[in-house]
Amino acid sequence: MKSAVVQLPGLNRDRDMIAALTKISGQAPITVWQTETSIPDDVDLIVIPGGFSYGDYLRCGAIAARMPVMQAIKEKAEKGVKVLGVCNGFQILVEAGMLPGALMRNASLKFVCKEIKLQVVNAETDFTRAYAAGQIIRCPIAHHDGNYFVEAETLKSLEGNGQVVFKYAEGTNPNGSLNDIAGIINEKGNVLGMMPHPENLIEAAHGGSDGRGIFASALDVIAA
Repeated sequence: MKSAVVQLPGLNRDRDMIAALTKISGQAPITVWQTETSIPDDVDLIVIPGGFSYGDYLRCGAIAARMPVMQAIKEKAEKGVKVLGVCNGFQILVEAGMLPGALMRNASLKFVCKEIKLQVVNAETDFTRAYAAGQIIRCPIAHHDGNYFVEAETLKSLEGNGQVVFKYAEGTNPNGSLNDIAGIINEKGNVLGMMPHPENLIEAAHGGSDGRGIFASALDVIAA
């Protein structure tokens, strides 16, 4: 499968993401710049990495969400192409209206950078088939605005539809996120946004490979 990594001014996790996708799939992803108005038809997975796009001015992801490339990503998503947004990428997907809710300032009002424990809530998505429901995995986080919020009716819908894919393990919520939510997926099941950074825990050199399953699932390279 072919993947693409979006590059925007201020994103600083693109190289980590490119390295992870290359190691797991055996094929280097293409890169897509902010001004692109189309994405090649043979791309199966589009990834928006983390960082601080446009310096997080206005709101995190607000400016990036209005760049030409986002319309191209929306069009691909509507056709069923998988889209993964990590950290700032999640914020961009929310600002672009591709996922519901808002990502607010951490409850501590501080930047949080550490390893956390993540619970896989839904293991039946195209991004989580390598895991088991309820499985606890390790994953790094690094963000200032990861406090997920959504109105009550939408929250009920997300939980009822199985769209809450990841939660911070009980008692480990690092940012005040509503119901410990760490990652959600759209109704169609092909657009996932998550605050933790799975690309930074994919091999022994990272101290573990718990994040590898997300990419292996999305790229259909799960080991038999």
